[in-house]
Amino acid sequence: MPPHYSDVPYRVGGWLPRDQRILERWLAKRIAAVEERWRRADESLHPVIQEFQALIEGDPIIYMGFHEMFEQVPTKPPYNNDPTGKPQVRDYKLMLYLFDDILTLAPAYEDNALVGFPINAILDWPMGTPAGYSMFTNEKVNVMFKKMFDVWVTSPDSRYVLTTADNGWFGPAASTAIPDFIQMFICDPEAQYYGFKSWDDFFVRLFRPGVRPIRGPGDEFITSACESTIYKIASNVQERDSFWLKEQPYSLVDMLHYDELVPQFVGGTVYQAFLSATNYHRWHAPVTGTIEKVVNVPGTYYAESPAVGMDPTAPDLSQSFITAMAARALIFIRADYAPIGLMCFVGVGMSEVSTCEVTVSVGQKVQKGDEIGMFHFGGSTHCLIFRPETKLIFNADYDIGSKVLLNAIVAVVDTA
Repeated sequence: MPPHYSDVPYRVGGWLPRDQRILERWLAKRIAAVEERWRRADESLHPVIQEFQALIEGDPIIYMGFHEMFEQVPTKPPYNNDPTGKPQVRDYKLMLYLFDDILTLAPAYEDNALVGFPINAILDWPMGTPAGYSMFTNEKVNVMFKKMFDVWVTSPDSRYVLTTADNGWFGPAASTAIPDFIQMFICDPEAQYYGFKSWDDFFVRLFRPGVRPIRGPGDEFITSACESTIYKIASNVQERDSFWLKEQPYSLVDMLHYDELVPQFVGGTVYQAFLSATNYHRWHAPVTGTIEKVVNVPGTYYAESPAVGMDPTAPDLSQSFITAMAARALIFIRADYAPIGLMCFVGVGMSEVSTCEVTVSVGQKVQKGDEIGMFHFGGSTHCLIFRPETKLIFNADYDIGSKVLLNAIVAVVDTA
C-alpha cells in the first residue's frame, strides 16, 4: 500500500475533513460532475469565472504561474491520485470548471464530515508549491478571488442542505456536531429552511438572547470576542518581525497594515483564537469603550507560510502568518477603563471565508458583548492586541487548544 494521509490531525478547525479520503471522494464527485458538463457542452462558465480565465490567459506571468503550480505538485502518492486512480486536479482549466461547479453549491454535511473550504480543497496541493505561493500573493489574483467570493456569498442554493436529510444541516450528523440547535439559535423549525433566507443567513445565525451571557462584567475583565479555540498568546510583540519563518512571529506593522497607531502596541500582547466550522461567526466587543478607527485591509486568500512546506492541512498551520497577509478587518477600540486604553480587534479571513463585515462605525459607543461584525460564509481566526501598558493575567482555566465560549473571561488586567 502506498503512503496515504488517511488522517490529518492538524485540520483543527473542521473546515476540511481530517480523513483525507473523505475529501478525495468529494473531489472525485465534483470532477465527475464537471467532466459530464464538458461532454454535454451545454453550459457556459459563470461570467465571474470567465473573467478569472481571461486574467490567467491574458497575463503571461500569471499564465505561467498557474501552469507551474500544478506541475510542481509531487507525482508520488498521496499527491498524484484520487480514489478512482485518475490524476488529481492538474491544470487551471479543470480548476476553473470546479470553481464554477461549486459557485452555486452550499456545502452539505455529508459522509459525517464537512468540506467547508471547497475551493481550498481544490487547491489543497498547489497551495504548498513555490509557484502557488507566488500566484496566491499576486494582487491581481487576489482581487479576482474577492470578486468570485462576492458572487458566492449570495449564490449558493441552500434548498438541498438546510434540511433534515442525512446530508442536511438539520440532519442527524450535523445535529451531533451542533447539538441543541433550536434551543441555541434564533430559528423557526416549523418554517421552510428553519426560517433562514440563504446559506449565508444560516452561517451568520444569531444566538438566542441569554445563551452567551457576559461572564466578566467588571471593567478589568477582557471577554472572548468570538466563539473560538485558543491558538497562541504572545507577549513583547515586535514592531516588525520575520512572520514567514517557522515560528511565525507576529509583526505588528504588517498585521495592522502600517497604521499610524502601530507604535502604541509595540512590546504589547497578542491573543489569537480560531473559529471552527460549526461555531457562531459573529464578533463581539471584548471591552466597553468607543470605536476609534475601522480599517478593512485587502489581502491574500490562499497564501500559506513557506515554512510549513507541502502539507494537507490547508491554512491551519499558517494562522500567525496570515495575520500579516490575509484579507482582514481592524477595529480599534478605546476602552473606558484606563488601564486597558486603546486595544485592537483583528478579524482575519482564512481561504474563502474571508468576507469580513464590520457592523460598527467610528465614534460609536459599545458595551462589552455588543456585536461589532462578522465573517460571511463561515469563520476564520481573530486576534486581540493590547498595548504594553496593559498588563494581563490570562485565565488559568484555558490552555492553548482550549475552546472558549463567546463572552467568557479570557484575561483580567493586573493593576498591582
